[in-house]
Amino acid sequence: MASNIGFRLARLPHLWRSILDRRLAPLGLTQTRWVTLYHLGRMGDGQPQCELARAIGVEAPSLVRTLSQLEAQGLVQRRSCEHDRRTKRVYLTEAATPLLEQIDSVAAEARKEMLAGLADEDIEQLNTWLARIEENGMAIQTRESSS
Repeated sequence: MASNIGFRLARLPHLWRSILDRRLAPLGLTQTRWVTLYHLGRMGDGQPQCELARAIGVEAPSLVRTLSQLEAQGLVQRRSCEHDRRTKRVYLTEAATPLLEQIDSVAAEARKEMLAGLADEDIEQLNTWLARIEENGMAIQTRESSS
């Protein structure tokens, strides 16, 4: 039983993103675009590009391409940092607000469907367990990268 847990943990993010991809495609959003908008919306305006890339888990050049596409759609703006001209900060435009609301709505509905049959207490417990597994993984990563 325990040997299947890793596979399930790995499969769930792909399944989640696949469902959201299908549901967000009619809005003209690819996975890289909606993930970028979603993270920027959660992190807040004015994020340095490098921090946004780190949060999303992509390399900076990949994010630059996505940001250029989102800029062309009028959904984000990049501005030079006042204190460091080499750093670009990313801002959502007013046009992004209704789109973010739609992304949130689609994600909330998908979450509700994926967690169907689980009581609120079950969901809280699941969240606790996932946080513990994540903490353990981070500790392993830290320990192995320092040796």
